[in-house]
Amino acid sequence: MKLIIAEKPSVARAIAPVVGANSKNNGYTEGNGYIVSWCFGHLVGLLYPDDYCGEWAKKPWNFSQLPMIPDNWKFKVSKDCREQFDILKSLLNDGRVEQIICATDADREGECIFRYVYNLSGSNKPVKRLWVSSLEETAITQGLANLKDGFEYNNLYDAGFSRAKADWIVGMNGSRLFSVRYKNPLNIGRVQTPTLAMIVKRDKDIKNFVKQKFFTVDLNLGEFKAISECIDNENKADEITVICNGKTATVADVNKEIKTINPPKLFDLTSLQRQANKQFGYTAQQTLDYLQSLYEGKLATYPRTDSEYITDDMEQTAIDVSNSVANTFGFTVVGQPNIKRIINNKKVTGHHAILPTVNIANTNLNELPEGQQNILKIIALRLVCAISEPHKYESVKATITCENNSFSASGKSILQNGWKSIETDDDTNETKLPNLTVGQTFEYVVAEKSEHFTAPPKAFTEDTLLSAMEHAGQEEYNEETEKKGLGTPATRAGIIEALSKHGYIERKGKKISATEKGTQLVEVVPEEIKSAKLTADWEMKLQQIEHGEYSAYSFMNEIEQFVKNICTTYAIVDNSGKFTNNTSSLGKCPKCGGEVVKGKYGFYCKSKCGMFLNKVYGKELTENQLKNLLDGKEISYISNGRKTTVLPEIIENNYNGKTNYQWKTKK
Repeated sequence: MKLIIAEKPSVARAIAPVVGANSKNNGYTEGNGYIVSWCFGHLVGLLYPDDYCGEWAKKPWNFSQLPMIPDNWKFKVSKDCREQFDILKSLLNDGRVEQIICATDADREGECIFRYVYNLSGSNKPVKRLWVSSLEETAITQGLANLKDGFEYNNLYDAGFSRAKADWIVGMNGSRLFSVRYKNPLNIGRVQTPTLAMIVKRDKDIKNFVKQKFFTVDLNLGEFKAISECIDNENKADEITVICNGKTATVADVNKEIKTINPPKLFDLTSLQRQANKQFGYTAQQTLDYLQSLYEGKLATYPRTDSEYITDDMEQTAIDVSNSVANTFGFTVVGQPNIKRIINNKKVTGHHAILPTVNIANTNLNELPEGQQNILKIIALRLVCAISEPHKYESVKATITCENNSFSASGKSILQNGWKSIETDDDTNETKLPNLTVGQTFEYVVAEKSEHFTAPPKAFTEDTLLSAMEHAGQEEYNEETEKKGLGTPATRAGIIEALSKHGYIERKGKKISATEKGTQLVEVVPEEIKSAKLTADWEMKLQQIEHGEYSAYSFMNEIEQFVKNICTTYAIVDNSGKFTNNTSSLGKCPKCGGEVVKGKYGFYCKSKCGMFLNKVYGKELTENQLKNLLDGKEISYISNGRKTTVLPEIIENNYNGKTNYQWKTKK
């Protein structure tokens, strides 16, 4: 028999009928020579320091414990998943099973999820790898017909395991080191802290911005205006205005150029998250959750991709999907579809760009949650735009002179609207200039001085933060260099959520800013801990490990030496008071009226009435969410692609006298 192990029960349910494993058992299905079972995501993970040895478990933490670098990495089974792990272990060692098929998600994380379970089970049976970008029956069937040996993905596992170990070493040692140094509980992350540093820097740039006044002189020429360059000196602007007012202006030069704006590329995960934030205000995590649900529902292809292209063998698939999109949503291609534009084999490594599947034509999409509907629509729209005709316009730039002063005017005339006729968020308005000729004059022009101010930098949104994370550290590299950046498409949403969970950032509408706690953390940690470039360099090396171009051993040596150096350099208590104890009140306790603050394990009342709170149906609350509830505002979160709203009235009368609230929710 063959044992197929999927990452989640929902994926196993998609695979089982394809192979004929329809007989249900506890933790697996069986039939037709196959057993199909599943993980619950990370069944197995790395041990925490306290579980390694007594020295590392000592409280309070101290410098003598550092650096903590395991000689042999150890794993543990999640308490909530012990039963399913035992089932998998039994199946992996079942005498009936001759071959294992790894069907976890086809990426670093998925590879590690399977390998951790396989290694801990003690099995040594041969492994094949199922690699698919869609859970449609045809994709699964094709994937099963083209299984590869598991060892061909050793580099992928090495990259994933190296990332996990690097995060552990930097995070665990850094958190303890600087918590002891500043006598405050601090959370340091290999990618998290440099991301926070970018947010803090942007906040400071906004706070310290001093607006500068500047001027232009505008010539009113009847049908259009010509504008001078920016002028810092107001007296100079006044002088030009007086000199030119009522005089004759002459067209000195006219430059016409046909310009083409090619259709946008298909979505990878990051560009989809950015667009969804811009258009709907969704967080990166919400978009990923919605897309994951669509993938598991066989309505969209694999989510965690960093490619914006498809391969040449998918040409007919793209045509079929675009036809389904037209029939389902009414989005139609402008002109003749150009599938070649979205094909690039060299830029598709693990997975192709995100696409809808043909299953949308046979599904009642109105039954989907609103978020899933919105994500599916913009994926479908992007495909149609990507294969439509380019947008073309004539650009006209004119230079106007008046009394030896130069002014400029510009306009455009649309020649072919192309893909922009179906893209709803792009401005396609014409700004036409009249037909101008060199030497043409305008009599008695009106000159006016205009006052302007420089604009401050804009606060990060999820859209712009994702872009900044993606491009961090790329300044010194050409376009052919593989993407560096902070994190990967698969991990960036989690990094942002972790910063929010730890109270280092907060969201106000679409805007993201650092809290006082986050700002203080960035101020006290040294540059090497918050360096975006160093972290981006590490990420590039992980990509090289994945491709067999760099040694995992060398990478880990570099990480270990880095941690040893910072532990040597900063293992000194800092009594300067740079980091204040952030125990500011989040609101009033609903039981006794005392101040509610955040502690190490959750939120509690300082009056010691017994009030304690941490999770809502398994979801940990952020400081901002609890503030809103205590202020009488409802909050919401996404779980399994569905939105749950927690009502504020539960704060008033539902305290049960022990350690939590009886929460009410609406869906």
